[in-house]
Amino acid sequence: MNKIFILLVALFGLTVAMRDQSIAVKGRLLCGNGPAANVRVKLWEEDTGPDPDDLLDQGYTDANGNFQLQGGTAELTPIDPVFKVYHKCDDSKLKPGARKVKFALPKSYITSGKVAKKTFDIGVLNLETVFAKEERELLVSRRRRGGFNADYMDPDASQEDKKEEKKVVKIEKEEESAESNESEDSKKTVEV
Repeated sequence: MNKIFILLVALFGLTVAMRDQSIAVKGRLLCGNGPAANVRVKLWEEDTGPDPDDLLDQGYTDANGNFQLQGGTAELTPIDPVFKVYHKCDDSKLKPGARKVKFALPKSYITSGKVAKKTFDIGVLNLETVFAKEERELLVSRRRRGGFNADYMDPDASQEDKKEEKKVVKIEKEEESAESNESEDSKKTVEV
């Protein structure tokens, strides 16, 4: 929608300025009776049409399940802020990825400027709840695909994955070498 609007503005010679807008959200996540620690949370600005969504902020809950995110972007029209939670609370170990829950945030908490002036307190959410329109985020496939943004979720974890991959390759090569040596030893034994 924004790109079409910009094209119309350019065609008719109108001047319209992009507006810096921001929002903040905080709260606490539980998993049953205890805190949902180290749960990935993200603050997005969702766009309709060809304009891609904007990641405003991301992080993890602390040991008590608390989080606070804030961010902003420049848009022609009011932003559509969304808070997303990616978790494994009350989830089957057989299912890949994580449960993904999305909450639209009230537009009354959007402020002008690059820094949010108001914070929406989403309260305490128990992630055992099965939320309407819940989805799954398949982290494994995204990391394996590589490319741009492959490490955006957790660059440190990605580095660990790369180290693990190198270890696996090294072990495989050592096993191949050992098998090759055993094969040569058996040939020598037969030849004698």
